[in-house]
Amino acid sequence: MAPENFTRVTEFILTGVSDCPELQIPLFLVFLVLYVLTLAGNLGIITLTSVDSRLQTPMYFFLRQLAIINLGNSTVIAPKMLINFLVKKKTISFYECATQLGGFLFFIVSEVMMLAVMAYDRYVAICNPLLYMVVVSRRLCLLLVSLTYLYGFSTAIVVSSCVFSVSYCSSNIINHFYCDNVPLLALSCSETYLPETVVFISAATNVVGSLIIVLVSYFNIVLSILKIRSSEGRKKAFSTCASHMMSVTVFYGTLLFMYVQPRSNHSLDTDKMASVFYTLVVPMLNPLIYSLRNKDVKAALQRFMTNPRYFF
Repeated sequence: MAPENFTRVTEFILTGVSDCPELQIPLFLVFLVLYVLTLAGNLGIITLTSVDSRLQTPMYFFLRQLAIINLGNSTVIAPKMLINFLVKKKTISFYECATQLGGFLFFIVSEVMMLAVMAYDRYVAICNPLLYMVVVSRRLCLLLVSLTYLYGFSTAIVVSSCVFSVSYCSSNIINHFYCDNVPLLALSCSETYLPETVVFISAATNVVGSLIIVLVSYFNIVLSILKIRSSEGRKKAFSTCASHMMSVTVFYGTLLFMYVQPRSNHSLDTDKMASVFYTLVVPMLNPLIYSLRNKDVKAALQRFMTNPRYFF
């Protein structure tokens, strides 16, 4: 077919979580509650770790960065998603779609890297506690966080540029509730081998590479904990990384299910449900995981609620 017979796409239509009219308002309320809880929980973590003098350690510095990333990740997705539950025409412009994909990639890659950084932090804290504050210095913390955000930004630019370098003609219905790589490339009317390869290699490299860092860190952590003679000491050491272990298990499990598989094995509806989990549910759960299992955070919250003027 001649190129002039194609209609260039200027906007996309998002099918959303469900196309059932009766479910739009109930789903809107459910995801609104999830987003409000995400905002409250992550803003709470950011506030407490910023103003409480007892939470000015590398672990809580990294936790604050994770909360910022979680907040950004859900905010890139949730507002547009919530609006689309209430309107009949669920459109998103071409450039808005590209921006949303870029923002999503930036935050999701940054989260993958930040969890790896936090695993290294826990490794040093448990395996070399006497030199912890020397090894994980303020300078190193800033360097690791800067590299995390820089890498996330670079990945977002490269991958989103590849995805939007192909042609989109006529078909513009995205089988998703946000602009994601796989459903977008499924709409392309040109060759998608290169962007698909870039997406797959990037996703596999990011997830597997960071997961290796996490597994190696926890392998050494487990060895160090087993060397502790007292059961109380082992319990205390394990409790310092239990929250991170839970967060890692939930997040990496979902990502591995979602991305590290050939396109032929993808089910877009299944991926859509997985996406709900790691874009909206995990950012909501992380503040709960780190707060409910962390005595320092609970104590800081209690001090803040009792006497907020003490912090300002």
